[in-house]
Amino acid sequence: MKKQTLPQISRQIASPLSAIASPQRIGILLAIGTGEACVCHLEAALGWRQAYISQHLMALRKADILQDRREGRYIFYSLKDASILDLVTASARLSGLSAESVSALTNTRTIPSCECPHCAPVSIPVESLKTA
Repeated sequence: MKKQTLPQISRQIASPLSAIASPQRIGILLAIGTGEACVCHLEAALGWRQAYISQHLMALRKADILQDRREGRYIFYSLKDASILDLVTASARLSGLSAESVSALTNTRTIPSCECPHCAPVSIPVESLKTA
């Protein structure tokens, strides 16, 4: 096994940090949280256009920070490693924010204006509930 040099290790450590360095990507990571979110959920949570969000999602996937799965017409994104949120929380503390203020912003709720299967209630016709 070849011993790595300090510059090699430094580049390896910097890679995920540079991938999440923008406030927009931090916002996306917080909106996804420990769960998963589709683009329409992120649009509703962040108030940004779909194309803008998709560009950032692509960069986060390319950096191997996010994974995705398809459910019908929706693609849901989740963190490959939830410890990235620990890094965001530590950065928040270094910035003078409390861990509680960060955890209160993570994806723990549904958004009424989002139409994805996670947010929109499933409608079951009353007729199907009646017994024959």
